[in-house]
Amino acid sequence: MPGLAAADAASPPSAAPAPRRLSSPLPRRAPPSPSPSSASRAVGKPSRKSLGPETDEAALDNPDLGPFLLKQARDAMVSGEGGGAARALEFAERAARALERRGEGAELELAMSLHVAAAIHCGLGRHADAIPVLERAVAVVTPPAPPPAAEGEEAVPQPEEEVRKGEEWALAAFSGWMQLGDTHAMLGRMDESIACYGKGFEIQMAALGDRDPRVAETCRYLAEAHVQALQFDEAEKLCRKALEIHREHSAPASLEEASDRRLMALILDAKGDYDGALEHLVLASMTMVANGRDVEVATIDVSIGNTYLALARFDESVFSYQKALTVLKSARGDDHPSVASVFVRLADLYHRTGKLRESKSYCENALRVYAKPAPGAAPDEVGGGLMEIAAIYEALGELDEALKLLQRALKLLEDSPGQWSTVAGIEAQMGVLYYMIGRYADSRNSFESAVSKLRASGERKSAFFGVLLNQMGLACVQLFKIDEAAQLFEEARAVLEQECGASHPDTLGVYSNLAAIYDAMGRVEDAIEILEHVLKVREEKLGTANPDVEDEKRRLAELLKEAGRSRNRKQKSLDNLFGNNTQRGAKKDSSGGRRWSNFGFRS
Repeated sequence: MPGLAAADAASPPSAAPAPRRLSSPLPRRAPPSPSPSSASRAVGKPSRKSLGPETDEAALDNPDLGPFLLKQARDAMVSGEGGGAARALEFAERAARALERRGEGAELELAMSLHVAAAIHCGLGRHADAIPVLERAVAVVTPPAPPPAAEGEEAVPQPEEEVRKGEEWALAAFSGWMQLGDTHAMLGRMDESIACYGKGFEIQMAALGDRDPRVAETCRYLAEAHVQALQFDEAEKLCRKALEIHREHSAPASLEEASDRRLMALILDAKGDYDGALEHLVLASMTMVANGRDVEVATIDVSIGNTYLALARFDESVFSYQKALTVLKSARGDDHPSVASVFVRLADLYHRTGKLRESKSYCENALRVYAKPAPGAAPDEVGGGLMEIAAIYEALGELDEALKLLQRALKLLEDSPGQWSTVAGIEAQMGVLYYMIGRYADSRNSFESAVSKLRASGERKSAFFGVLLNQMGLACVQLFKIDEAAQLFEEARAVLEQECGASHPDTLGVYSNLAAIYDAMGRVEDAIEILEHVLKVREEKLGTANPDVEDEKRRLAELLKEAGRSRNRKQKSLDNLFGNNTQRGAKKDSSGGRRWSNFGFRS
C-alpha cells in the first residue's frame, strides 16, 4: 500500500509490491506537496555544496533546506542516478533532521520525508528498519487529544485554518497507518498489520464520514487482510459495507461493485456458502462482460468452476474451466501461469472423479508451463501451482515426486517478502511427506521451521497451528523424544480447544495422542481419565457401533486391565486434569525407565 510519499513521488524501482492487494485505499486528495514551491519562498536555494555529507549541523537550521532535500530525495528515487536508493535515503534522512529542527509548522513535510525514507528501506528489502521510521511519522501528525469541555460549557468552534490543518493531519496519519500495516504484512505479522489498518480506517472514517467512496476502498482493502488471516466473519462485514457504499455512489454494474462481489464470493466460499458465492460470481461476470473485460471474465469463470466443483456439479465445472482456458490461451499465450493454473484445476477435478490418467496428463501440462513460464510471471503464482500439483501427486501415491515439487516451490518463495505463511505451509506439507516415507528427523525439522514462522507471524491461535503442533509431536514420538512430544501435544490441545472446541474431531485426536504419551511416560491414571472423556464424547457424537468408538474402547480396556480397575462411566471435566498435571513430572515404571505406550497415536 503506497504511503503518503506515493501521493507525490513514485516508489523506488526496486520496491517489492505489497501482497494480496486489489487496489489502494489511499484517498484521492492528498496533503499539499511541500516540494519545489515551498523551496522558493524566502531566500534562494541552498547551494549544491550543502548537499554533501560534509555539511555541518548548522546548515540544518536553514528553513529551506528540508523541502529542498526532500525534493532531491524524490528525484533520486525516480532517476536512480547518483547512488540511487542509498543517495535518496541520505537526502530523506537529512531532510527529516532539518524539518525536525523547524518544529511547529513543518509536521506534514517531516512526515513526508519519513515516508520517503521508509519507502526506500522497503525497496531495499529492509522492512524491519522501515517500521520505527513509519511509527515516528504517524506520531508526528497525531495531534494531542483536546481537553474536555467543562460541564455546562459549549465547545468553542475551531478556526477554519485549524479545521483544514486537522483534515490534512488526519489524512497523513491515515496514510501512515496503512503503510505501516503493509510493512508489517511484508514481514508476516498479520495481527500487527490488521491492527494498523484498523487505526487508519478509524481515522479515515472520522475525517470523511462512513459513507464516502474512499472509505469503501479501505473496507475492501481491510477485508482482504482479514481473509489472509482467515478471519472470514470480520472480512464479510467489511466487504458488505464496501458493497453497500459502492452501490450507493457508483453506477449500476460498476467495476468497483464487481470487485467487491468477487471478494465476497471468496469469503463465502471459504465459509462453505457455495450457493451464495456462486450468485456473487455470476453477477460479477455479467458486469465484466458488459464492460468488455474478457480476461477478467475468464478469471471469474475459473472461480465459478471451483464453486461448481465444491457443489459436485462436475460437468458444469468442466465447462467453466474449458471456457476460461480458451480465453486465457488466446489472450496471454500457452506459457502463461494463469493457463497452467486452469490445467491444475482440471487435474484436481479429474482426480476427484476417478479419472487418474486425465488428471496426470493435466498435471504434466501445467508442469511444462511452470518449467519455463512467461517473462514476468510472479513467483507466488508459480509456487502456488507447484504446491497444488504436489498435493495431487501425494494423493496418487507418488510421494517422492510430490516432495521434489514442494522443494521447488520452497526455493522460489523462501526469500520473497510477505510469503512467510505460504512458506510455512510448504514446510508443513513437506513434513507430512517426510513422515509418510519414514524420514522422521527431516519431518520434525520441517515442522519445527514451519512452527517457528507461524509463531513469528502471529498465527499461533489458528486451528492449522494446532494441527501442525500435533503432527510435529508425532514425529518426535518416532524419534523417541517423549518429553518434547508431550509438550507439543499439550500446546496443540490448548490451541484446538480454543479454536475448535473440546468435542471437535481434531481436538479429540490430540486427546488420544496425549493419552498415549502419558501412558508411555508412566502416567497411566492420567491416560485413563483422558480416554474415558474421549470415549464418552465419541459415543455421543458417533454412536456405540462406530469403528472409532470400538478402537477407543479397546485402548481404554487395555489400560484399565493394566491398572486393575473398571471403566468409570461418569462424565468428568478435563480442566482439573490438565490444570494440575501440566507441570507434573513423568512417572517411572517398575523397571525405573520409560516405556512405550501399548496403543497407537492419531495423526
